[in-house]
Amino acid sequence: MVHTQGYVRIGNKHINLLMSQYRMIEERGHSRETMAERRQLFADMRAQDLDRIRLSTYRTACKLRFVQKKCSLHLVDIWNVIEAFRENGLNNMDLSTQFTVARLEAILSTIFYQLNKRLPTTHQINVEQSISLLLNFLLAAYDPEGHGKISVFVVKMALATICGGKMMDKLRYIFSQISDSSGIMVYAKFDQFLKEVLKLPTAVFEGPSFGYTEQAARSCFAQQKTVSLNTFLDTLMSDPPPQCLVWLPLMHRLANVENVFHPVECSYCHSESMMGFRYRCQQCHNYQLCQDCFWRGHASGSHSNQHQMKEYTSWKSPAKKLTNALSKSLSCASSGEPLHPMFPDQPEKPLNLAHVVDTWPPRPVNSMNDSMFSHSVPTSGSPFTSKRCLGGSPPTPLPGGDRGQADEHALIKLYVSQLIEDRRSVCR
Repeated sequence: MVHTQGYVRIGNKHINLLMSQYRMIEERGHSRETMAERRQLFADMRAQDLDRIRLSTYRTACKLRFVQKKCSLHLVDIWNVIEAFRENGLNNMDLSTQFTVARLEAILSTIFYQLNKRLPTTHQINVEQSISLLLNFLLAAYDPEGHGKISVFVVKMALATICGGKMMDKLRYIFSQISDSSGIMVYAKFDQFLKEVLKLPTAVFEGPSFGYTEQAARSCFAQQKTVSLNTFLDTLMSDPPPQCLVWLPLMHRLANVENVFHPVECSYCHSESMMGFRYRCQQCHNYQLCQDCFWRGHASGSHSNQHQMKEYTSWKSPAKKLTNALSKSLSCASSGEPLHPMFPDQPEKPLNLAHVVDTWPPRPVNSMNDSMFSHSVPTSGSPFTSKRCLGGSPPTPLPGGDRGQADEHALIKLYVSQLIEDRRSVCR
């Protein structure tokens, strides 16, 4: 009996040891598989020969755009990302909370499975591949030492930055995460945002050009003590943007011009058409380069890489250019538009309509008979208090109860009947 118990006890220890070794082998195998997938992503990126792009800004934007498309994240906008955060409970979690890689994988699964539901059956993505590629890229950027933990703030900032969609929408969401309850940016949180978001260029080997520095946050808003949403958007969407984030708007411009066609011959490679960006020398007459030749520093004839080049994102025919020039020269008003809609610093208060029955309602401006009544409108004073502003007497107050709380539909009915009566009196 004693020997049997001892045998069982030894057997349990032996089984536990075997299970532990099995888990280690499994984890090691999973780690090898993860590293293989990670190496495959960067190998595919190297195959694009993006390191030959001579300007670091374009090089960084192209690499991150490649990762975005390779992971199918260009098909996902910030609203899809926010919905995935909500479904996984991140909206109720403190930004400093850390969770496991399994939780991150669940978030990415939500994003891509929901994406496939929105896509037509002929354009379905490989969900498992997209999850694996993006998961490995994020771990390479934010958990290179393999601790298996990542914070809520990191996940929100990384996915909000690298997903597709409009840049302004993404920046508005980012601002909501780094501002206080009064709508003013917290510099410490913006500094933390920069620290995390600049790990994305570092992950594609562009750290020397766009790595984090302690002066980065203050250099972005050197003149502003308090930064509101409008100031934040103006600064990050300006031309040029802050140096440390100059690759971010360029990545969005790359997405917008990928399929733009220019019926122009490249002066270096002599391709008869261009796709994407087009560059025109400001010194050499009619010297134009396609984006590949410009990015790689190609030059011919008297043209030099030191010459100033102008970037074009679209093609306009000479006739259209002449039409635009004439319309601008004949226009008295400025056609310039703000970079983004201006948002109120404080929420707008709801209108107080309690006084509407006590005042005389104005006639709709777009009425077909406005010309008949225009002479009756007073030139001074408020038309809401004048008894003769539309040629009739003010409406009788509604019976019963407080007039400020009068039923809205009855008010509209009374208003319409008064207009009909006014029209009849004028016609007489």
